Amino acid sequence: MNPAEGMVVLQERMVNLVNQLSMPVLECSLVIGRWTNKMTIHLTKLAQTNQETLTPLLSNPWDLDVEPVKTEVEFDLEKALSLVDHDRMDILDTLVRVTIEEQELPLADGLLVLRSWEKLVREQLSQVKGPGQLFSPTDIPEDF
Repeated sequence: MNPAEGMVVLQERMVNLVNQLSMPVLECSLVIGRWTNKMTIHLTKLAQTNQETLTPLLSNPWDLDVEPVKTEVEFDLEKALSLVDHDRMDILDTLVRVTIEEQELPLADGLLVLRSWEKLVREQLSQVKGPGQLFSPTDIPEDF
């Protein structure tokens, strides 16, 4: 399978699972953040070994298309993190790993898919006005 098809498969599977599980934006962001960090570190080391540099499209989070909401509300992030569903996060984590392996998706292509997800969840997190919204289902646009 070519990389473009593998990217589509990864995207479709992630969309289906996140929708099926009504996965909260906080949980989605934690899994995606873990994967983007892991993949960026690995690709950066590979690039350095080959005396190359990663393009900013791969090495950095993408710019947001929304202005973050300013809020005066304070909440305990540790408490919010203690409420996440680790089983649900493990399912998404496993889906990403298995799909990347099964599709033999190059790391750079997998990272591009995950950067688009990272942008999506960061934009949604930037609009949170209170702790309850962290557990709102991830809103996936039709054209995503």
